[in-house]
Parts: sequence; C-alpha cells; structure tokens
Amino acid sequence: MNFTHYDLGNRSGGEIVEVTLSGNAANVRLMDSSNFQSFRAGRKHRYFGGHAKQSPVRLQIPHSGHWHIAIDLGGYKGTVRSSIQILPGALPALREIPLSTVPSLVHGDRSDLPPSESEETREYDVFISHATEDKDEIVRPLAHALQEGGLRVWYDEFELKIGDSLRRKIDAGLANSRFGIVVLSQSFFSKGWTNYELDGLVTRSVTGEQILLPIWHKVSKQEVVKYSPSLADKLARNTAMHTVEEIATEIIEVIRGE
Repeated sequence: MNFTHYDLGNRSGGEIVEVTLSGNAANVRLMDSSNFQSFRAGRKHRYFGGHAKQSPVRLQIPHSGHWHIAIDLGGYKGTVRSSIQILPGALPALREIPLSTVPSLVHGDRSDLPPSESEETREYDVFISHATEDKDEIVRPLAHALQEGGLRVWYDEFELKIGDSLRRKIDAGLANSRFGIVVLSQSFFSKGWTNYELDGLVTRSVTGEQILLPIWHKVSKQEVVKYSPSLADKLARNTAMHTVEEIATEIIEVIRGE
C-alpha cells in the first residue's frame, strides 16, 4: 500500500495534529506504534481519523505515547501532497477561587457580637442590588435560585407592595442583610437608585457589617474600573464565565457553610 508516513515521535495527550492536504481527498489515520505496525503489514488496526474531504484536518492525540500519521488514497489513483504541524492542546478549564475558601466571605464564629447584631435577629441573608433591565436575564432567576436554596432574600419583587416607601424598604433591606449582591452592568451604571443602594452596601462592607459580592454582567474590567475602582478590585463573579445556577450555588454554600 502506498501511503505517506509521518513519525510524530513521543507526544503528549491533548496535543493536536493539524494535517494540511492539497489535491485529492485522502484517508488520514492517527495511530500509536502498535497499530501503525499492523496497518503497514495490512493487518487489522485501530486509528483516529478517517476519510478527509476538506483541509486542514485536526486530530487530538488521546494520550501520551509514540504516534504516527498515515495518509493514503485508499487504492485510488492520483496524488496528494500533505504537511503537518503539532498544535498545543487546550489549556485546562479556567477555574476561579471558590467563594467558600475566601476568608473575607466567611464570618465564622459570631457569638461575641452584641445581641442586636446576632444572626438570629437579622431578617435577610441576601440583599440584591440591580437595574430593572437585568431582571429577566439574571436577577430574577438568581433571586429564585437563592430562595429555593433556603436563603432569605431581599429582592424588590419579593418585598415591595403597592404603597410601600421605596427608600424605607431599601434602607431596611440594606440594614438587615448579611450578604450584599450587586449586579454590575451598563444599565446599573446609569441608574440613580442603584447608586444609592451601592453606597449603602459599600459602607456596610467597609465597616465589616456586611459581605459584598459584585456580579459582572456583560461589562469589562475597564468599564468597572471607570465606574468604581474599589469595586473592580473586589472578588467577583462574571456571567460570561458562570451560569446563574453556578453563582447561586456558590453563594448558598458560603452562607450555609457559616
């Protein structure tokens, strides 16, 4: 059998072999040494790849070892020119520090606090500050997920009724919540009420009365820095990297873990 052989040598699992073909379609096989010897001898063998009609062909090396590429026309007449290059494999999935491992997010033993500040007298576990425009996409699902996780959540749709004083309700929620979530977005940056809420959250965070967790929603670090440099330096979660369910689960674990 006529075929073009590339000895790849010892390669690491996860690396990618890119095969460029010019001319006819061809069979492209990625094989370890044992299966390559069987292929060359015309015996039954296993391979990765197949009949390639388009170029380039990218095959990922499944595990570390000695590997080979064989390219042939499957018995048909003609010629095919080829070249290969080795591409680095994908990096491990990006992982952030779990919220539950950050000391500043865990109150620990609070038995030394005055009775008026004890956990039993605080009405809410979480206060959510957000812009109305972000309700459907992130805030409402987050609030419901936290509530379903057993947390007491101050969220305007849960708390506000016709005739309520908005400022008074917000002040009560801010003053009686252990954990403040602020959903930062372009809509949030342009609102007046959100700025009022954020001032209260930041003040209570600085004095140690409340934990503050920003959630970045469709904003870059540069945009957050422009809005509030101090917020940009805080541990945050980004909806570009985490689902609402993942964020809610982490927050529930932190608060329940206390």
